[in-house]
Amino acid sequence: MNSGTNPTQTVAAQSLATERLRVLQLLRRHGFNTTSFQVLEDGLSYWWDSPEACVAYADTGRAWVAAGAPLASPENCGAVAARFVEAARRAGRRCVFFASQQRLAELPEMVSTQVGLQPIWDPSTWHANAQASSSLRYQLNRARNKTVVVRRLAATELTDPNSSMRRSIERLIERWLGNRRMSPMAFLVHVQPFSFAEERRSFVAERAGEVIGFVSAVPVYARNGWFIEDLIRAADAPNGTVELLVDAVMEQAAGEGSTWVTLGLAPLAGPVPSWMRRIGNVGKPLFDFAGLHRFKARLAPVAWEPVFVTHPRDVSTPLAVLDALRAFAGGGIASFAVRTLIEGPALVLWILALMLIPWTVALALSDGALWFPSPEIKYAWIAFDVVVCAAMISLANRFQRTLAVATAIAVSCDAVLTLAQAALWNVPRLRGTGDAGIVIIGCAAPLFAAAVLWRGVRREFRRRP
Repeated sequence: MNSGTNPTQTVAAQSLATERLRVLQLLRRHGFNTTSFQVLEDGLSYWWDSPEACVAYADTGRAWVAAGAPLASPENCGAVAARFVEAARRAGRRCVFFASQQRLAELPEMVSTQVGLQPIWDPSTWHANAQASSSLRYQLNRARNKTVVVRRLAATELTDPNSSMRRSIERLIERWLGNRRMSPMAFLVHVQPFSFAEERRSFVAERAGEVIGFVSAVPVYARNGWFIEDLIRAADAPNGTVELLVDAVMEQAAGEGSTWVTLGLAPLAGPVPSWMRRIGNVGKPLFDFAGLHRFKARLAPVAWEPVFVTHPRDVSTPLAVLDALRAFAGGGIASFAVRTLIEGPALVLWILALMLIPWTVALALSDGALWFPSPEIKYAWIAFDVVVCAAMISLANRFQRTLAVATAIAVSCDAVLTLAQAALWNVPRLRGTGDAGIVIIGCAAPLFAAAVLWRGVRREFRRRP
């Protein structure tokens, strides 16, 4: 009887599981980098220098992008990194260490450029600092007054795929991911809170029996600390829910005698190169780097540590950063951009709204007798486009369900009427390929805009049933 299981895939999965257990043993001895536990995520390969040293990396086809520093003893870290660089060259790849920290950045044979900062807390002083910060104290009290309750999860609640709690968390994560402006990334940012659950410290925020928030902290063994890796809240969770989840992690860490907690990298924070900051400004519609830094700063960290991209001297820093971006994109930056445009309507709506402005001006200046059956129809289209442009700008800033549905219906009707006018009026009067191109653009634009709007509406209904 054929069970449908591929024996080759089963053997490969078992081999990978065994290898990850070997990596976990190394982590317990040498896991110093903040991202060290994340090397157990899907999509990474392992280069073994010896049974006591390895490097986890993503192969982009052009470069091996390492997830932080090598897993090795401090005295061997530099030598292992150098041999990894040589192994990458033999494979025809460049080499980059992303999210490296001071230990690797100090190697003289490497070039390290700061890409951001990570906040640090001493959990033993968290309670006093939280009480001293009026804004943080206010947020914590606000969530408690809204009857938000946080509790630690047992590992079995996460490992059992049939448990009601795991299913609730899966739904929360699905809705949270569905609300992101960017397509899911593939390097160091996977949301996989159910793997190695025994090693994690996971908490859930509930209100009236409903899961509205979740946090998972992973160990940084060599620093006697924790990295708050996943911090997720429902869109309708009361303000202060995230702070209450962080508070639970800090209290747990202090109770266990841990001395170090971080929320991880705040990209582009601190003294980063100006060209990096300009790139961040261009990408602001997709990701608010400054906003992330402000949020972490509001939690009153006791210190900030620099985070670097490290690479050999024969690789330029912009090329190393590009290789790292390819790893995050899952290989191709262009294909990632296309997925983001399709899956996240905000940027597309901005682009469509901006393109609609010159289009509307062109309509106003056009020969009405050539393009429209009557002057009244011409000015009706102009007025309609002005209203749609304003609605798209509003939706790009904040996606509102009612406005999105109304705009999607209006643009869908626009698409139908445009096609009808094109077929009955414009096509018989075409004077050449230029006119034909204008008619095609006029018909295609509302069809595409309607598809983007309806997709956004569908995602909004999935996010908030």
